[in-house]
Amino acid sequence: MIGWGWAAAASHAEAPLVAALARAEVSVEKIVAVPHEERTFDNTIGAIDDLLAQLELDTNMLMFMAYVSTDATEREAGELAEQKVANWLIDLHKREDLYRAVKAYDDTKPRLRGEQKRLLRRTLRDYRRAGMQLEPKKRDQLKEVQKEITRLSIEFEKNIREDETRVPLTRAELRGLPDDFFAKPDLMRSGDIYLVSMAYPQFLPIMDYCDNETTRRKVWVAYKRRGGRKNVRVLEEILGLRAKAADLLGYAHPADFEIEIKMAKNADNVLAFYEKLRPLVRVKALKDYEELLTAKREQTGEPDTKLYPWDSSFYTNYLKKTKYAADSEKVREYFPLDRVVDGLFSITESLYGLEYRDVTDAAESAGRPIWHESVRLFEVWDMATGAMLGEFYIDMHPRENKYGHAAQWGLAQHKVWSDGTVTKPLAALVCNFSEPTDERPSLLTHDEVETFFHEFGHCLHTILSEARYFSFAGTSVERDFVEAPSQMFENWVWDAEVLKTFARHYQTGETFPDELLEGMLKARFLGSGMLAERQFYYGLFDMNCHLKKGGDLDTTTLGFDLWDPKMENVELYDPVPETYFQAAFGHLTGYQAGYYGYQWSLVYACDMFERFRELGMLDPEAGMYYRKRILARGGTADGLELVTGYLGREPRMDAYLEHLGLEVTE
Repeated sequence: MIGWGWAAAASHAEAPLVAALARAEVSVEKIVAVPHEERTFDNTIGAIDDLLAQLELDTNMLMFMAYVSTDATEREAGELAEQKVANWLIDLHKREDLYRAVKAYDDTKPRLRGEQKRLLRRTLRDYRRAGMQLEPKKRDQLKEVQKEITRLSIEFEKNIREDETRVPLTRAELRGLPDDFFAKPDLMRSGDIYLVSMAYPQFLPIMDYCDNETTRRKVWVAYKRRGGRKNVRVLEEILGLRAKAADLLGYAHPADFEIEIKMAKNADNVLAFYEKLRPLVRVKALKDYEELLTAKREQTGEPDTKLYPWDSSFYTNYLKKTKYAADSEKVREYFPLDRVVDGLFSITESLYGLEYRDVTDAAESAGRPIWHESVRLFEVWDMATGAMLGEFYIDMHPRENKYGHAAQWGLAQHKVWSDGTVTKPLAALVCNFSEPTDERPSLLTHDEVETFFHEFGHCLHTILSEARYFSFAGTSVERDFVEAPSQMFENWVWDAEVLKTFARHYQTGETFPDELLEGMLKARFLGSGMLAERQFYYGLFDMNCHLKKGGDLDTTTLGFDLWDPKMENVELYDPVPETYFQAAFGHLTGYQAGYYGYQWSLVYACDMFERFRELGMLDPEAGMYYRKRILARGGTADGLELVTGYLGREPRMDAYLEHLGLEVTE
């Protein structure tokens, strides 16, 4: 039994965590106490799934508070819980007695089918990957390495969340910003100096609209230094430990360990994926670069000027306005946040046969915490059966110490227990959209509307799960497939019929103008090649961080020197000295050696969307077909099997290439 010496001294904040881990420990002891001759699926493999599900129910909300709570003590308790739970799970997967129990059941050669057969195989695979085939001394070394990785990963993420980078700028230096930028409640001032933070609602408008290149450059460089050199050191220590763990387990490098359980299977397949795509995309990227450079020379009147990374968004918006009649600021006026939320709800309710009910006022009495006054809680009901399917939170605006990007958390997963009771899913959508001001509601850019639809795609994947076992519920699919359902849902914000159901001017109520949409559609592929190469850069940086056997590398040098001998640099821009974006590259803890998955899954998302579009984007029959064949099934089958079953054919890359604005040739 694991020692509990620290439990007696646990503070009040730790009490729920101590109780949760003690409860999980009792469950483990019950499993290992079963005589081997009496072992069944339910009292061994199913029981392990039970204890993991219960541990999540007992601790996930506590850990989630580290990312969203306004209370420092609560955030600290969440960080502690995250580390303690992760360490407990590391110990769990190396317990000889529990492993012997699983092996004893497997030795009976049970005749299993479906989810049960898959769960047994998954359990045995995970034990192998946890090092149970290693000699005890090496297994103990692995355990200590993994625990240190956990500690450092939490520190890395905390340093990003708590980064206080601000750039002092005058109103003149912020020339070109819309008036509502200066009315933002969270925009700090020191006299007549604005202290601009790196939060999206402040950073992105400067990149989009500020016509002072020096200001854009200052803010961009500051953004690429978030996390500080201290986080670079933390990251490089993590990478060294991952390499040590992979070596102990007999893998050539950490990338092969991470990718083994994904669709790609190994690092060579990922590198081949990039090798195939990069020459195709480079053709479009060169056209994009020339178009943006020409725009900059036109706007500045400087024929010899160069294009820099802090220019990309500004000249993209400049071209949208001057060449495509799709002024981004004008577009925002048709996307007040409340109307976007209502529109998204209406669309998904119709497509998937659902009803959403706002239960925020009753949340506290129902035992659901509301961590900020702006947070809302909704129930999801199935219209056909009248059953409540699950719940989700939305937390839309930035705050100090809040998670700084957009993400969906699965706080509870669908689970059918042995007594027939069912745990309903609970999700949380965390975004960082501009707050309303006294003059205007929160107005979203079209990119932000797309982001909201994307994250809600994850939410539906969680809520609509019908998997019996916790291990396969919701988004528990291969990491390089998990983005596909959310990426596919982004397409709805580009459809005229869909937009006309909810996009209305925040003052006049006017529907989204046809000519504005026409301009947006013409500009859809503006810069698409360069944006894809940016994703390639992130993916290849992440991959190269995990390809070195010893794990000893200078990540800043890697970021500058990343290139392929067969081609020019991954991106067309030159590297910018004294930047270290990796210090705030949060995907390196959680998506490690997996960032490629965004482009990998996009191939399947685009292909699946083609079938949905053929059937009808607002067609409930098409929605239910997709709900049952993809969303409801979670990880009960391999991603490729799910996609092939949905499409009725093998997947193809054509739709992905068309999505980037590339011509598809036979």
